Amino acid sequence: MPLIVQNFILFQIGWFSCVIGGATPGYSWFGVIAVAIIIAVHLLRADEVSREVILVIAAMFIGTLWDSSLVRAGLFEFPHSQAISGLAPFWIIAMWGLFATTLNVSLKWMKGKYLLASAFGAIGGSLAYYAGHQLNAVEFSDTRSALLAVATGWAIIMPALMAMAQRFNGYPSTQKNIYEVETA
Repeated sequence: MPLIVQNFILFQIGWFSCVIGGATPGYSWFGVIAVAIIIAVHLLRADEVSREVILVIAAMFIGTLWDSSLVRAGLFEFPHSQAISGLAPFWIIAMWGLFATTLNVSLKWMKGKYLLASAFGAIGGSLAYYAGHQLNAVEFSDTRSALLAVATGWAIIMPALMAMAQRFNGYPSTQKNIYEVETA
């Protein structure tokens, strides 16, 4: 199975593990453990581990700041897993690291396409949070306001993450165009 497909599938497994764990009282740790394993696998496969580590940590830092600011603003809360008041729960922070594992692999096609990345972030970010809401992992104080804030933030964060992924690419061997014909 191609690495891109594996990366996409592992992301989906990690995402659902986090959201279902976050929606189930007492099980938010489940997603964090799943993501830790997925990130470890991702790093073991990387050509340049240190670059991927920087990218994962940076994404987790950005995500912690962003989601915690939305919690503090009262736009949403995590009713089953808010460990520290005003801070995004650990499973959400883990999901940011999980998302970073896709930037140089299954989302590499978006590098350098910052308007597309912005649109992808606004739409995809909102859909992901809305799905989390539908699965009872997150509650919105006002759905429209919360999703507008998420869309706005992700429209800015996604291109920034793609730029960081170009700088901290631990998978340069996967960046070849699969449609190129090798010549001897």
